[in-house]
Amino acid sequence: MRVMVRFCTRYWSVIVPLLAALVLAASWGRHLGPILVTIVTLALVGAVLAAVHHAETVAHRVGEPFGSLILAVAVTIIEVGLIVTLMISSGEKAASLARDTVFAAVMITCNGIFGLSLLVGALRRRVAVFNAEGTGAALATVATLATFTMVLPTFTTSEPGPVFSGAQLAFAAVASLVLYGVFVMVQTVRHPDDFLPVEATAGLGGGAAGIAGGSAAADEDEHDEPPSARRALISLGLLLVALVGVVGLAKTVSPSIESGIAAAGLPQSAVGVVIALLVLLPETIAAVRSARRDRVQISLNLALGSAMASIGLTIPAIALASIWIKGPLELGLGSNQIVLLALTVVVGALTVVPGRATLLQGCVHLVLFSGFVFLAVSP
Repeated sequence: MRVMVRFCTRYWSVIVPLLAALVLAASWGRHLGPILVTIVTLALVGAVLAAVHHAETVAHRVGEPFGSLILAVAVTIIEVGLIVTLMISSGEKAASLARDTVFAAVMITCNGIFGLSLLVGALRRRVAVFNAEGTGAALATVATLATFTMVLPTFTTSEPGPVFSGAQLAFAAVASLVLYGVFVMVQTVRHPDDFLPVEATAGLGGGAAGIAGGSAAADEDEHDEPPSARRALISLGLLLVALVGVVGLAKTVSPSIESGIAAAGLPQSAVGVVIALLVLLPETIAAVRSARRDRVQISLNLALGSAMASIGLTIPAIALASIWIKGPLELGLGSNQIVLLALTVVVGALTVVPGRATLLQGCVHLVLFSGFVFLAVSP
């Protein structure tokens, strides 16, 4: 028995994706009772955790800032798959699902993960230090993408309602891809140093000894031997299996999620929040781990990179899928959502400019995230 427990503990990241694939094959196309829903949900959560583990392994092999980019793209693939499958299965009821999910992803990353990373970093050595140039550039890109794709549709007049016309949607999709592509080039080729962790000085923390200990921990983690090419390739394959499992299991369990939300009397937009929370669980875990290792910049790269990928890749994919999916595609935000987005951008800019943050900034972002969740449940 002990040998079996040790084996499962050691090789869980290999076992879980394969189990998720088996559960998917066994449950595909079947009506799920309470027991099957529980099994599928557990397999889904396990597949998400396995996906982040293997994405981190591949990221460690290629190094930063490519590592953060790999994890962000992997998570976005999951998000696009979930949105498209739900839009196909739900029809016109899912007209605003893409908007709700992407906006929830922006609020979760720019307030939830962002604030949690700053809070953990500040708790570790009183002040969380990061690179203002790279983080500011990422925040500006997120703000522009969000405005182009989710604010402007509310005010355009070519189509009734918060909907883009065909030409407008095509322009927004191309602009999103261009902005995301340029940012990736800047992050990985032109100015990669702007997105690497920075060291704190003795005057910023709770004494030189505390900072030296934090830096030592960060250096130790930074200089860990990267995995071999063989291990990275195995992790890449298992990552693909885990991603397929996540998308397939989420499609299988999605009717149960929707019926549960309806039975609880929650608005339809709560479905998008649930999807975004599930999809961004890997990013949250990875960001907290990095913040605990005094690598706050990596945490912020993950947060803002995920927000950027969520808009810059999801919206073009949904725009392309809308050619085959019947029904309108509502992208425009409501008034309370626009206010939350504007407040997030302003507060985020004020947080980023100094290049350092305390507990206060982390708590401010977390309160904004709490307000978003509350208004999503009780609009």
